[in-house]
Amino acid sequence: MRRPDLPLRRRSRPTSLARQLLLLQGLVVAVIVLTATAVAYVNAQRTAQHDAEVQARAIVGALTNSPLVVDAVTGPRPTEVLQPYVEAVRSDTGTSFITVFAPDRTRYTHPDPSQIGRSFIGTIQPALAGRTFTETYAGTLGPSVRATGPIFGPDGEVVGLVSAGITLDAIGADLARSLPGILGVGLVTLAVGSTGSWLISRRLRRQTRGLGAPALARMLDYYQAVLHAVREGLLVVDGDRRVQLVNDEARRLLSLDADPGGRPVSELNLSADLTETLWRQQQTVDEVHVSGGRVLVVNQVPARASGNSAGAVVTLRDHTELQALTGELDSVRAFAESLRAQAHEAGNRLHTTVSLIELGREQDAVEFATAELASAQRLTDRVVDAVEEPVLAALLLGKSATAHERGVRLEIDPGTAVAATGIPSGELVTIVGNLLDNAIDAALAGEPPREVQFAAWVDSDCLEIRVEDSGPGVAEHQVPRVFERGWTTKDADDKPSPGSERGLGLALVAQAVRRNGGSVTVRPGPGAQFSVSLPVRAVVEAAP
Repeated sequence: MRRPDLPLRRRSRPTSLARQLLLLQGLVVAVIVLTATAVAYVNAQRTAQHDAEVQARAIVGALTNSPLVVDAVTGPRPTEVLQPYVEAVRSDTGTSFITVFAPDRTRYTHPDPSQIGRSFIGTIQPALAGRTFTETYAGTLGPSVRATGPIFGPDGEVVGLVSAGITLDAIGADLARSLPGILGVGLVTLAVGSTGSWLISRRLRRQTRGLGAPALARMLDYYQAVLHAVREGLLVVDGDRRVQLVNDEARRLLSLDADPGGRPVSELNLSADLTETLWRQQQTVDEVHVSGGRVLVVNQVPARASGNSAGAVVTLRDHTELQALTGELDSVRAFAESLRAQAHEAGNRLHTTVSLIELGREQDAVEFATAELASAQRLTDRVVDAVEEPVLAALLLGKSATAHERGVRLEIDPGTAVAATGIPSGELVTIVGNLLDNAIDAALAGEPPREVQFAAWVDSDCLEIRVEDSGPGVAEHQVPRVFERGWTTKDADDKPSPGSERGLGLALVAQAVRRNGGSVTVRPGPGAQFSVSLPVRAVVEAAP
């Protein structure tokens, strides 16, 4: 509990990723602009010095080649001729000084007349050797960039020298005049960069909802944990029908070996109806699909971005075991219905027998009761003798009673002989039960006599099952679609009905057969015939 005398510490709000990026970008832009400004200033300084050197060499070259200068230097009064001329040239060119002097350094001209007649200060040896050169030297006017060259007489001898230069102060003044432009460009660049960074920061803030880097990293960790911990399959498909996200459970349910990220849903080897559902990207609620040997319940919600399709979020639930239990429950219900039908028939026979006795026709009553009991017992004996699998035998007796009640004769082939196969009883109930239900429904749609024939035997380590009905059969073009979920002959338009349980029986048969390593085929009608072949498993008998 907090003490009353202690102030409440407010938790500082973490800096958002957008703000951090803005600060970092601002710092980077500032460093770049300062660096670029410094480089520009240094480059401008070098350029100004180079231009001064070029200008000085040009002036020296022009004066050393001037006949007036050559004649004046070799004449009796060089200062009187050269001083006004050179000063006019210096004023026109904007140089700091132009000095004409003798080979012994005696000045003939100088911007400061008091320096005329004194010795020139600087290097002259290269010029005395006959070449023009440049240097930076501190003379009477201070440090300067100067060029010095020889004046040749008529005989080719060096009769004088010319030195022209611009002081560093003058160069600095010119550079200072260009500095505002350099700084202006730097400030404009800084302003443009800062504005761009601010706009990027605003956009990033909207996209990240103002969250900081730690919060985004934490969300990613939670997202990864939830994605892999959820027990439902999760599949995210974008607007181009490409998989963007899939969790471990979805990969297991869809039998995907590698990560399908970026692949179109049409390349995932799913069932045709499930692929079509994912391709439509429409609202789907608890739609049942059979794919990869599993019964899947699919829910799909389309995602919208600014009114446009951005993909869909799909959840998958495995109802394979539930569907198997439902099939067994249906079989139990069928058994109960058969018992009810048999009880109803037994009641009718009992009333008939009692009535015959009351009429004094005891002999007729005995013959009637004996005949009915013998007929039922013959069917039971034949099924029990031919089928050692108790579940399959009970299923055949129940379906026989159900078919009889519905006006269909279920005929069990005399050659039927099934010993213990090792195939799970639940799988046999799913396969045989759905095939017989489908055959009875088909027979009812045909003309009398309405019959269903069942045969089963073991041949070459395989359990062969054949169910044939007297119904209208399956058309040749319908054969490839018979085992698709939703296909049924009960609908007049012969179209699958997604989300409906109708048309699921044959799909479950195909699934159970594939799960047990078998095969199933159908012969087109009239009078469809379904043939199933299942590998027989080794049966281990319990020790006595």
